[in-house]
Amino acid sequence: MPSKSACLRRSQEPPRHSPAHARLQPVGRMLPGHLNPDKDLTLNPGSLPADNKSPVNISNEDPQAKAKPFTPKPPPPRPKLERALSLDEKGWRRRRFQTSHEDLAAQNGASPSKGSLRDRAPGLPAHTCSPPRLSTSLQEIPTSRRAPDRAGGSPSSWGNSASLDLLHREGASARSTPRLASRLPSRPLPAMDWNLVSDSLRTANKVDTDCADYKLCRQTRLFRAHSSLGPGQPPSPPACDHCSLHSAKSPFSLLAPIRTKDVRSRSYLEGSLLASGALMGADELARYFPDRSVALFVATWNMQGQKELPANLDELLLPAEADYAQDLYVIGVQEGCSDRREWEIRLQETLGPHYVMLHSAAHGALHVSVLLRRDLIWFCSEVESSTVTTRIVSQIKTKGALGLGFTFFGTSLLFITSHFTSGDGKLSERLLDYSKTIQGLALPKNVPDTCPYRSDSADVTTRFDGVFWFGDFNFRLSGRRVAVEAILKQDPAVSVPALLRLDQLTQEMKKGSIFKGFQEPDIHFLPSYKFDIGKDSYDTTSKQRTPSYTDRVMYRSRHRDDICPIKYSSCLGIKTSDHRPVYSLFRVTVRPGRDNIPLAAGKFDRELYLIGIKRRISKEIQRQRVLKTQHSSTVCTVS
Repeated sequence: MPSKSACLRRSQEPPRHSPAHARLQPVGRMLPGHLNPDKDLTLNPGSLPADNKSPVNISNEDPQAKAKPFTPKPPPPRPKLERALSLDEKGWRRRRFQTSHEDLAAQNGASPSKGSLRDRAPGLPAHTCSPPRLSTSLQEIPTSRRAPDRAGGSPSSWGNSASLDLLHREGASARSTPRLASRLPSRPLPAMDWNLVSDSLRTANKVDTDCADYKLCRQTRLFRAHSSLGPGQPPSPPACDHCSLHSAKSPFSLLAPIRTKDVRSRSYLEGSLLASGALMGADELARYFPDRSVALFVATWNMQGQKELPANLDELLLPAEADYAQDLYVIGVQEGCSDRREWEIRLQETLGPHYVMLHSAAHGALHVSVLLRRDLIWFCSEVESSTVTTRIVSQIKTKGALGLGFTFFGTSLLFITSHFTSGDGKLSERLLDYSKTIQGLALPKNVPDTCPYRSDSADVTTRFDGVFWFGDFNFRLSGRRVAVEAILKQDPAVSVPALLRLDQLTQEMKKGSIFKGFQEPDIHFLPSYKFDIGKDSYDTTSKQRTPSYTDRVMYRSRHRDDICPIKYSSCLGIKTSDHRPVYSLFRVTVRPGRDNIPLAAGKFDRELYLIGIKRRISKEIQRQRVLKTQHSSTVCTVS
């Protein structure tokens, strides 16, 4: 409210029905009754301070005859407002400002504080703060919207004599008696700035309930983020469809609201594909993946049984080429380290608290880990696994395959890591390993097939919507070491295509004898095998093994173009093995599903999660201590 109170008084000499004898007393900001431009505007000496130097119009009579000495009086402490007949006495007494803790959605006539009415009045000037309206009959003052621009923008200057002269001239130019409107005009209210500086200004944007067009102007629908608060709990701030910048930073949840009628509906958990609010349905899928595609990371690495793990896995799991972390991580290793738990902890520590271990499985020296964002664990089915051993006579299962299958929303996924028979001349054995794997993996088990009529009982890769097969396939380059080294000395843009023409796997896939229906992303990296440990040079031992693309990632989609490769590369920074890790990034199309499948129900490795977080915290503390020690040990000398 302005600092000066409005005080309006009527003249007692002329009768109320005679506007010709009415006199206007411009006190404060408000104007009562009627104005007659034909009559002079006179001032009541007791209604203005003595230092008011605003120009006024007085009568043409002798000023000495009319002037009388008077003593200036201060305004009364509680001015009484004598309103026109159109004002409602009871309505005025009920007027008050709502606090920020009150529900602005109540039907009490107060407009919600959106910070702006610009969508209703785009052409009107914007003010940082609009003065509260005392009544609807005193709202149509033409100069009040221009006063801040012409009179310095102070609300206290809107009621000065300059504004009265301007009002007088406007009424005379219109050739009608200027009369203050008894209600709001048809044109919209003045706009306010979109951004509000403080919470106290949010209650200043008020609209009277008796406006004829108020309900038409109030289009914004309010909803409350928490509607079940008890009487002892403070009410939460209302959430608004068009919130100001300040409101957007309020602490209410970003989770989509759940309507009670959806919870009451039996189809909510019935498993219907088209049910509104189904856990695996289209609504939930659109919330998390509007484009219906998930970011997938797949990596394979032959660790050569080394006990020593790399000091940092960031280059592998968080490559610099990717601006964002992926939604789902699947890492398969062959000849893995003996301490599998330590390897899983390192994975969890690297990805951090945003990711959880959905499932991990091992078969001999093979190991597969599946990590995904913790927000997505509710949309996965149970993870099923199956194994195949291709070298029966071996006591240590170093060769074989390990498969993991589960359903994400309505898309079934299969991940297979394999280690085929090694040796330059054992091509037929590797082809046999492939045939044993597709026939021996017994998946899916309890999770239903999403498209059974397109499945083949003799090929596990036909029973899933998306299949990713990765591992050490041991296919070599059919050429001598000298010839391969000569190609490697050329530019990579020239050497890589030349090397792929010698690749056994590429030749067999063209024949259709292996990986039927599979594709491989384009290769732009050098062979990942065989390196000297800790060095960037290929095998310099007496065996002089030929560099080869032994580590590969293949993919197959039941629906065309559902899998899109983004990046396919090797990690040259990890040198603890004679193999370089190979990874690939994909975008996988996801479809809505049903809830009547065996759900994982948010199950993950909680113990691993806590250990990984503690590792990150302890390493950060150690890093800060080292920095502090280095800073404190610095000695500055002044010469």
